[in-house]
Amino acid sequence: MARNESLLRLHERLIAKRDSLRFKLSDEFKLSELSRSGVGDVGDAANDGEQNEVDTQLASLESRELHQIEQAIHMIRTGRYGMCESCDEMIPIERLKALPFTPMCVECQRVQEEFGSTVDDFEGDWENAFEFEGRMSEKELTLGDLDLEN
Repeated sequence: MARNESLLRLHERLIAKRDSLRFKLSDEFKLSELSRSGVGDVGDAANDGEQNEVDTQLASLESRELHQIEQAIHMIRTGRYGMCESCDEMIPIERLKALPFTPMCVECQRVQEEFGSTVDDFEGDWENAFEFEGRMSEKELTLGDLDLEN
């Protein structure tokens, strides 16, 4: 019975964190919309651009955390909470206490971070891809060489 009570408390904590993040993201979106309508000089525009970049990065992290929390809530409801998504072993309770929405055990997380095997990791670093291909290719391309219509 202690496990069920713990899961219930954890579920309530995750719901509260989820609602808090949703509210925070909503407020940040509203503030970013208001800041775009401002008027000022070039310095103000540059400063606003920098602040928008920081806000965007923070919102991205918070959105990722929100997704993980929603996944953990789903896992609790389906009875799979605490199982590593990669190796199907139980995640140690100490890890779940520290990071209640983690989907992986420490070892699988370490391997994932080392080899970068998630969908998020495939967003691409176009700058490095360009530099790598430039070193590997003998022929220079122009925009006319690319089929951009497909």
